[in-house]
Parts: sequence; structure tokens; C-alpha cells
Amino acid sequence: MRGAFMISVKAYLGYPYPLGATWMGNGVNFALFSETATSVELCLFDNVDATEENIRIPVTEHTDQVWHVFLPDVRPGQLYGFRVAGPYDPERGLRFNSSKLLLDPYAKAIAGEVSWADEMFGYVVGSKDEDLTRDFRDDAWGVPKSVVIDAAFDWQGDKRPGIQLHSSVIYELHVKGFSKLWPDVPEKLRGTYAALGTPAAIDYFKQLGVTAIELLPVHAHIDDKVLIDRGLSNYWGYNTIGFFAPHAQYSSSGQMGEQVVEFKSIVRSLHAAGIEVILDVVYNHTAEGNHLGPTLCFRGIDNLAYYRLQPDNPRFYLDFTGTGNTFNLLHPRTLQLVMDSLRYWVLEMHVDGFRFDLAVSLGRDHEGVNKLHAFFEIIHQDPVLSQVKLIAEPWDVGEGGYQVGNFPVLWAEWNGKSRDTVRSFWKGDEGRIGELGYRLTGSPDLYQHNGRRPYASINFVTAHDGFTLSDLVSYNEKHNQLNGDANNDGDNNNLSWNCGVEGPTDDPQINALRERQRRNFLTTLFLSQGVPMLAGGDDWGRSQNGNNNAYCQDNEISWLDWMHDEKQTQFLELTRKLIWFRNAHPVFRRPKFFQGRRIRGSEIRDVMWFNPGGSEMSEEEWASPFVRCIGMLLSGDAIDVLSFEGEPIRDDTFLLLINAHYEPIPFVLPGQEQIEWQLILDTMGPNGFLAEPKKFASGDDVHLGGRALCLLQLVSGAQAQAREESWKKRHVEFPPITAEEERARGT
Repeated sequence: MRGAFMISVKAYLGYPYPLGATWMGNGVNFALFSETATSVELCLFDNVDATEENIRIPVTEHTDQVWHVFLPDVRPGQLYGFRVAGPYDPERGLRFNSSKLLLDPYAKAIAGEVSWADEMFGYVVGSKDEDLTRDFRDDAWGVPKSVVIDAAFDWQGDKRPGIQLHSSVIYELHVKGFSKLWPDVPEKLRGTYAALGTPAAIDYFKQLGVTAIELLPVHAHIDDKVLIDRGLSNYWGYNTIGFFAPHAQYSSSGQMGEQVVEFKSIVRSLHAAGIEVILDVVYNHTAEGNHLGPTLCFRGIDNLAYYRLQPDNPRFYLDFTGTGNTFNLLHPRTLQLVMDSLRYWVLEMHVDGFRFDLAVSLGRDHEGVNKLHAFFEIIHQDPVLSQVKLIAEPWDVGEGGYQVGNFPVLWAEWNGKSRDTVRSFWKGDEGRIGELGYRLTGSPDLYQHNGRRPYASINFVTAHDGFTLSDLVSYNEKHNQLNGDANNDGDNNNLSWNCGVEGPTDDPQINALRERQRRNFLTTLFLSQGVPMLAGGDDWGRSQNGNNNAYCQDNEISWLDWMHDEKQTQFLELTRKLIWFRNAHPVFRRPKFFQGRRIRGSEIRDVMWFNPGGSEMSEEEWASPFVRCIGMLLSGDAIDVLSFEGEPIRDDTFLLLINAHYEPIPFVLPGQEQIEWQLILDTMGPNGFLAEPKKFASGDDVHLGGRALCLLQLVSGAQAQAREESWKKRHVEFPPITAEEERARGT
């Protein structure tokens, strides 16, 4: 043993709980779970650049498979790691290698980055036996270190905004990309957590009208070697290595625990402004990849416990995530780690909810996807986690992995069907009118059957993954060549339409159509029931030049450009007005599904559907593949939605007219005589909202432009008289369904 390891240190037995490194005021307790290890050593480092530990401490006590020791002389700021010994036998799923320094799975802070070299792998890279031959070289010089933190923080009476989900508007952003280029943020804070708490950022969120920011992964993550070798990085951060530690590279103040304080500070500032913080979390896999991946943490501590391995050949990993491995939530200690992590971020970091990446994989057991999985059961009974916002990405890449609509009560979902329907409808695809009706009303076909509400549907047209809103209307094909994978990465099925030319163009007609389509998308998003989510930068119309998978682009492709031209400024103003309009009118954010019929004890019908002739939609029209124009009447005086005090929540009555035909259509306004409507929004105009609303009588024709949307508000006459077919209705001709089409539709 080298002399550096001979320094003595006082060590007591310690406690098996809590797991991780815990500053107790009179020393630090270290506790590490490993079911199959034969010995554990705790390694202490003097600084983040140290090439070797200055002391190794044998951890001799283990209770209930937890190895523990208490060091009375250690203080917050101490750098540490573990060396875990045991069999190296990959064919039995055992991958212990005490030559490799390992991160603490419960580390609250992580300092440093991986300096990629062959030593970071537990096996001899390039060996003809691949991962079967153990690598005995030490790697402490090139791997991150865990940091002991002091959890104390002055929350100054922080109160959660507690915004009801049905009243939420979510803004998805990347911590670095959001502010990296923003002149209004002090230069040293750009691209960091601290930027999110600056007056400029908070004013922006408040003026936009959003109620929550959803942060792309902020758990400590690793840049994959394959990306580093290409001169790229894992920019999005879906490559977690530490489920408790805020990613240190987003910190403006330091990485020896300062990142924890900085994150807490921005949560406190956002809460003070009434804005919630939702984290995009990745518990489905880790950064260690498949059997040829590095050994950085979990693999070297207890590979059998932390990962799903192939039952008949545990050398290899089950991969339901497309990343090489799947975290093993069937093991009680791994499941405990996930729950401990979630509770930590709620109780210690004060976040308001989570969006679970590839959430289906979290509910997989040996038989497949199981809605009664322990993961769901534990969250449902947990007094902390059951009370925060839980949002699932309801798919993974495994068999039966598309589970939109199938998550349990308490869960909301990214509604991929809503995204696809809205894209397809405005692109002009046939046969979408019926499904559009479901999506506009909060997708009752997906969520009503099991006791969920419209706010189970997180509606979005675009997200970080895929085209931006501008690119959605500018490209038919993805253009991901800069990712270094020969344009093979990213989704090929984008339901996008370039309006006639691929990419940028000087054609004024095409540009006008693209701008109108963007207005159509956003207006549809914010006037639909459910919870709207807006991708950062789509509020003014950023582009990624056709890249629909910019996960590795830590540069101007992904960073938001805050220098807006006149068109972008105009679009931003429309976005703000749409959000504020939604926030002002409860009829667009109902916590209950429409009944679509007369409400018990009342003559009110809360939603009605009309054709352009002013008549109610017939079954034949709903079934027609050619119908692309519809009117949706929302009753503002429905009595089924009550305030906390039990009083009916009243609003105005609105009429939403939607036309995805390329040609304009005259639309007869419904209602009895003496009813007056006011046109307040028309996406044919560049501003969307009219500076001077136009008044129309029932029975009048509204000129509904080709590929356009209009919103009218009832301004005169009884609401009950508006809920009728037009007194001047006219017959509308549309092509009949052929026998062949009937067979194709299964009718």
C-alpha cells in the first residue's frame, strides 16, 4: 500500500441509515448498500484534481446489507468515493472491481467530470474477450468525486404556489440553453441555475403567463465517450449518474456543495413569484450503458441489484430504454433509492413535481407493463409524493411500450395522441375530425374511463425532442447531419409539413402560410382542455435548422437567441395574449370533462358541435374522412364546475371555428335571432387577436379563411339561446363515404 494511504483517521461504527453521506453536526456518517460485496473501502480526497485518495478507510461494519462508518473529524466539503470488492464474473452478473473509484448513489453533490480513458471501464478495452477480462488499473485520477454537503438553508418561509394542475401552463426549458445568450442576465450567470432566479427571467415568466417551468434533467449526468470523441456532448442530460445531486456544470457558484445552495435559491425565488418548478427525471436507466459501458457507480457497487439483467444470460442487460440498460425497480433497495431521491427533491429542494422520462419502463415487471407495479403503489400511498405533480412520458422502446391513457389515477401524461392528432389535422390529413374533437375536450376517450380528469392530459405540439414549432412548418424531413450519425438518429415520423419548400425561403406566400400554421398550432394548444405545455423558444419561433434530435448540440443550435426580429416579437405577443386569455377564462381549463348533453337539473349543454351550415354535426359528418371544418361551442354558464365554496364558476360562452381546408369556408353562426357574437381572434391576421373585435348576428356568415381558426365570444342575448342550431342554417354538401372507405375504417 502506498504511503498516502497510511494516514490514520478516527473511525466509529456508524449507522446503516440514512444511506449516503450525512453531516450530523459532530461528524459525517457514511452508509452504502451492497448485497453481494465482500468488502468496502471509503476513499477521501484533498481536492477535485487529486490523482489519488489521501486515505482509504476500511468499512468493516455492515447491517442489513448496508456498509457503514462514522468519521467524527470529517466536515462538509469533503470529497469522497468508494471502492467495492467482490467477484468479477460478468457471466453471473457480477462486476466488482476495486480498482475503480465509485460515486456514492446517494451523493448530494458531485464534483468534477469524467476524463475519458480506457481505465474508466471495468474490463480491458479492446480485449478479444470484451468485458470478460478485468482491468486492474486505477481510475481515481479521471472520475468525478462525491461531496459531503451541509443541508442547512434559509428558506425564508418559502411557500409552494400550490397551483391546481388544471390551471397550470407549463414552460419546458433547458437550464443552460435558456439563458446562455441572454444579454439581460449578468454574463457570469448565463447558462446557470442562478440565471433562472434573476429579475429578467422571473419577469419573463410572469409576463408570458406560465405557472410552472419544467427543467430538462438537472440530476448529475455524464457526457458519453462516443459523443466526446465526436466533439459533442450529452446536452439534454438524459444520462444520469447521480439521482440526488444537481448537475455541477450548471452552477455559477461552485461544485463543492454550492450547486445545492444555488438550486435551492432559485426555487425560493421562483416560488416567491408564484412559479412552480417541475423536474424532468430519468430513473429508467443510468449513464453506465450496456455490458461494454463504464464502471462509475451502480455497476461496481451491486450490478445484480441495480440493473435488469437477462435471466438466462446475466452478462447482458435488459434494455427497454434504448440506452443499454434498465434500472431495476424490482429490487427493494433500488426502488427505495428512487423514492428517497424523489422525496429528497420535494422535501429538501422544494420542487413541485416531476416529469418521468420513459415512465413505462418504471412499471415493468417480469411479465411486462404492470399498472399494479410497486413503483405506482408506493407513490400512491406516500403522503409526500402523492401530493405533487406526477407527469409520465407514457412510452418506452420495449414491447407494449406505448401506454398513452393507461397510467393510474394521480398521474398526468404527455399526450402523444394529442400532439399527433393536432399536427396531422392542420397538415390536412383526412379523417381526423372525430379524434380532434376528443383532443379539444381533454381526451375523455383516454382518461375518463378510470376516474381521471382532463388535466391528466398534458397537451403539447412540440417539446425538446423533435422539431421546434418553426421547423414543424418548414421541414418535411429531419436534418440531423451535425449529430455525427449520418442522419440516422431522430424520429422519421414527424407529421410535419414544409408548406411547399424545404427549409428557409423568400417566398412571401409560403412564409405567410407557415406563420399562420404556427398561430393555428398555438391557438389550438391553449384553447384545448387539459394542461398546455410550451417548449422554450417556441413562444417566439426559434429554429434548429431542421434538427429534430439536438440532444448533443451544446451550441447556438439549441441555445435560445434573445435577439428577436419584428415577426418573432409579434409572435411572442400573440403567445402571451393566448396564455393570458386562457388564464382569464375558466371555460378553457375545466377540471371536469364536458358531458356533451343536457346537464342533470339543467337545460345547459356544456359543449356543442356545429358544421359550417349552422347545424349540429351529424354522425355521418363525424365519420366522413373529408370533413376538416368544425365549430365548437363552449357554454360558460354550465353549473357542474364549482368554486371551493360550492358556487358555480361562470364564464362567457365562446364559439371556436376551425378550418383545415386549404380554401376559405363561410360559416353560419349558430343560435336564435337576437343573438350577437363578437369575433375576437382570427389566425388569418398576423396578430391573431383583433385590435377591434367585429360583431356578427346569429345566422350571419363568418368568413373562415383557408387553414385558419376563429374565436367568437357571445356578447348579446341569453346564453341558452346561443346553444341552438342557427335560425338561418343551410344544408352543407360533402362527399359521401364510399363502400371501400367504410371497409377501410372498419365500419
